[in-house]
Amino acid sequence: MIIKSFEYNKIDLNKQKIYLLYGENQGHINDFINNIFKKKFSGNIHQYEEAEIITNEEIIFSEIQNKSFFEKEKLIIVNRVTDKIKDLIEEINEKKIDDINIILISSILEKKSKLRSLFEKNKKLTCIAFYKETDQSLINLASTFCKEKKINISQQLLNLIIKRSMNDRGNLKNELNKIEMYSFGKKEIDEQSILKLTNQAENYSIGTLIDNCLVQNEKKIKEIIKENNFSIEECIQIIRTFLLKSKKLQILSIVVEKTKNIDAAIDSSKPPIFWKDKEIVKKQLKIWTKVRIIKLIKRINTAELLIKKNSANSINILLDFIFKETSRKINNFS
Repeated sequence: MIIKSFEYNKIDLNKQKIYLLYGENQGHINDFINNIFKKKFSGNIHQYEEAEIITNEEIIFSEIQNKSFFEKEKLIIVNRVTDKIKDLIEEINEKKIDDINIILISSILEKKSKLRSLFEKNKKLTCIAFYKETDQSLINLASTFCKEKKINISQQLLNLIIKRSMNDRGNLKNELNKIEMYSFGKKEIDEQSILKLTNQAENYSIGTLIDNCLVQNEKKIKEIIKENNFSIEECIQIIRTFLLKSKKLQILSIVVEKTKNIDAAIDSSKPPIFWKDKEIVKKQLKIWTKVRIIKLIKRINTAELLIKKNSANSINILLDFIFKETSRKINNFS
């Protein structure tokens, strides 16, 4: 069943249990979830990546079946979904899930998408597309915000804020909140202040993401992914950096195999390993032997080829690879 993104009044959380929210306007999707779902479910919200669910389908079935006295209603959000999850959703749709709502979030889905088709044709499922914002809709949003907050700012500066937000609703709201805090006690805001205030926060270091994958720190990886919105170009950068780090780890693993001494291998590294990185490299070498790292490098090369051939789906391919490597058992590497 198809519902327009502005038709909030047609949503009935008691009857409609499974939703597909897709499109390039992720900021609008976040607004929709905050306004419609999060008010009802409060803290009972569980978030996953599709790659986690595909790797272990029991995760979502466990969430559906397990209920407690303190958690009568539950919201499950699955990010970055693709057609891979279609069969699982069909199976879930046959079950009775009275106290649970499920949201699937995706980027652009073509008309030929099997997942999109399933949601559009099935009356029990709800499909909502979120298209790119127009300049006028963002101007209206920013103008309304400033009027409500009594912020004295020119139309020219509002246009600058929108431009620096890369025409994204989510980014724009973050920047407007900064300006609101800054505007207390000030009669007017100038251009120089806007330029200083609206510098977007940097993403987590790509190196940190890879280091935590190599030590299989799933909790930290989820945190990094949640806080970042990686572009196609960054996906290539991540997988290439992953390869470079793995090759360096391979050289160290050879030294460890010969000397049977991890500390000596790290100390002999050229170029030297910075002191703050030594501990995590030591953890990596306890996991990745020479044989295992060779197999990992082959998998990285395969993943890189897939990303380059399927650029539109690069983030899903990358995350699928990362979660598989993170969940790979230490004593059962292949």
